[in-house]
Amino acid sequence: MKLEGKRVGFVMTGSFCTFRKTIEQLERILEEKAEVLPIMSYNAYNLDTKFGKAQDFIEEIQKLAR
Repeated sequence: MKLEGKRVGFVMTGSFCTFRKTIEQLERILEEKAEVLPIMSYNAYNLDTKFGKAQDFIEEIQKLAR
């Protein structure tokens, strides 16, 4: 399926250990020129964990999805 010109909702939830791999998939979707709307669950948006700070993930995702 070609993603160019498609609008995609990209959701991140509480499997914090997979965030890095998930962001890699976001990058692949963006390489195909899809328009991405990032969506995060309450916990994904607010909780800092041993896998990283929520704000750092938010900033990285926002930067990628522009």
